[in-house]
Amino acid sequence: MSEEDTIRTILTTARTIAVVGWSPKPDRASHGVAAFLHRRGYRVIPVNPGQAGQEALGTTVRASLAEVVAKDGPVDMVDVFRRSEEAGAVVDEAIAIGAKVVWLQLGVMDDAALARARAAGLMAVQNRCPAIEIPRLGL
Repeated sequence: MSEEDTIRTILTTARTIAVVGWSPKPDRASHGVAAFLHRRGYRVIPVNPGQAGQEALGTTVRASLAEVVAKDGPVDMVDVFRRSEEAGAVVDEAIAIGAKVVWLQLGVMDDAALARARAAGLMAVQNRCPAIEIPRLGL
């Protein structure tokens, strides 16, 4: 499957998205992308240990992906807003919770982590943004 086909499949099949590195600050990309996805009808669960317990996007901010699964159920896609050097640990946690997709945001790249995700059966994208890809693909 081409990267274009992978992106289209992800964005048309994922329904629940955990946004790791979500920020409550409206000027941050993680905040804007999460809000965009929420407005587009995705179930968005913000993940940020420093903001855990607060309400955002109609749900409770969680401290970790494990907490998301324990309290909110399965996750289709993990959208990663972390530095590249921190992305691998998030990818490993996404694999551990049984996510179907790992999406590393613009500027976030870790080829080894993507290879681990794909080897575990996850679809994986890096250095892309769903808020750019959705309008580009006309979704």
